[in-house]
Amino acid sequence: MKAKKQAMTQDEYYRGVRMRPYDLVKELAIAMAGIGVLTLVLAAVFSSPDVPPVTIASWAQADPVDFVTTATGELQGTTTSAGYGAPYNNGGGEQSWGPIAPQIWFGQRISVDSADAFVIQPLKYASTGNTALGSSLDQWSSASPDQQTTWLKNYSDALGKATVSEGKVQVADGEYGPLPVMMNSLLAQAQSGGLDGLLQVNGKFYVTDYTQALLFMGDGSYLDGLATDANLTGDQWGMMNETGNYPGQTWLWLYTMWYQVWPFNNDNGFLGLNAGNADLGIVILMTVLTGLLALVPFIPGLRDIPRWIPIHRLIWKEYYSPKIPA
Repeated sequence: MKAKKQAMTQDEYYRGVRMRPYDLVKELAIAMAGIGVLTLVLAAVFSSPDVPPVTIASWAQADPVDFVTTATGELQGTTTSAGYGAPYNNGGGEQSWGPIAPQIWFGQRISVDSADAFVIQPLKYASTGNTALGSSLDQWSSASPDQQTTWLKNYSDALGKATVSEGKVQVADGEYGPLPVMMNSLLAQAQSGGLDGLLQVNGKFYVTDYTQALLFMGDGSYLDGLATDANLTGDQWGMMNETGNYPGQTWLWLYTMWYQVWPFNNDNGFLGLNAGNADLGIVILMTVLTGLLALVPFIPGLRDIPRWIPIHRLIWKEYYSPKIPA
């Protein structure tokens, strides 16, 4: 009788007394809806601005003088991309530290001739049906290197006082050869959006390679000005920021931090590491630090730091507290 009563008590316990109706699907739906609403609210309050993409067309429309000045620099070979070196060209601007020179080791893998890719080839496309531009390109190609250098220097100097009128860049009268016609034709092509297409498509069906467009825009001051306004430059910790100084990839802080300290922010530097080869120097430093982190359990002294400085005992003080026998 006692066993039967105990069995009934267990039956009541498991099937009636302590059980309640529970709709798992309903709770999951409520949880998902709550999380969705919370995500939308937080995204509206804390998300970074939806800044439209920067294009060559927007650059040429906003600052025609900077665009023409940059294009002239491409012909002169004085821009950053023209002297970048591997992997784009033979400009000789590769970073190295003693015998360590990965850029030179891997060589020129993405061929970019700044003058030809950003100026001459687009103008040749645009010269179809444009007699004036075709004649200007013929005059340019048939001129001697010394003559081209003279035209470029004169035109580059005159751009310092250039004005914009009816969408064209105007300079004082001078010996510029065909450059005014060439540069204003390239400017018109860029403002219409045609140059974006030429540099991005580059004979490919799927447009996923923005290398040439970014190199060209990076040679001017317009893109850098936008980055400065958005707190995205290197000395503003830009790699780990979003537009408008919103926090971005915080896991990059350790990498970005080194650009702010000596010797990587100094032209003189130390032991050959300086601002000029900071990218390579920081990659080497982070590789060494990552290796040390992986080898912590095997390095005498370093592996003993937790024992000498037992911060973990403060964090898990309840676990490490003396146990009183019961």
